[in-house]
Amino acid sequence: MFTGLIEAVGRVASLSGGDLTIETDHVLVNESSPGDSIAVDGSCLTVTSIRGGKLVFHCSAETLFRSVVTGYHPGTVVNLERPLRADGRLHGHFVTGHIDEKGSILRVERRKEEATAWVSYSRQYSGLLVEKGSVTVSGISLTVASLLPDRFTVVLIGETLERTGAGGWKPGAAVNLEYDIIGKYINRLTLAAEGAGRLREYLEQDSRR
Repeated sequence: MFTGLIEAVGRVASLSGGDLTIETDHVLVNESSPGDSIAVDGSCLTVTSIRGGKLVFHCSAETLFRSVVTGYHPGTVVNLERPLRADGRLHGHFVTGHIDEKGSILRVERRKEEATAWVSYSRQYSGLLVEKGSVTVSGISLTVASLLPDRFTVVLIGETLERTGAGGWKPGAAVNLEYDIIGKYINRLTLAAEGAGRLREYLEQDSRR
């Protein structure tokens, strides 16, 4: 479980098949071991080895399909976060590290020390987004400022722009999207309840025939 508060940024050193190598000058390299989980642009990946001060991960077929990793190239900036400690503070929101889909940056409007970004998403997930609710964009816990059926906006403060890869977002950039896990469960239970209600109505009508 993660929080969406980025600890460090890294750069892609190489991507060969499903093997992803990332370099960073943050202390998390020295404090990580094979088997540890690290969110890379919000995607929970397992450290397979540490070579020459670089973190090596293996990306599954599901990760390659769901996330933006296939678009990485040497030098790509990525957001890094270690899992939340059981005794830690939850400053962002509950982030699982399981990417739902890829979105795209449509527009970025900068104003002094902050910026507003327009992000596209699939209409099928519209029920999982609410204004002023949480969404994870490439690993960053952000608040939905405004919402339309196929896009939403997030406001990026100076701290976020400086400390994460969001500072380099440009129109057309692909981003990982993870929707709030609490919203997913509520949506699932609601659909199940609606389905049960329809089944009950059908059975009651059938019994009266």
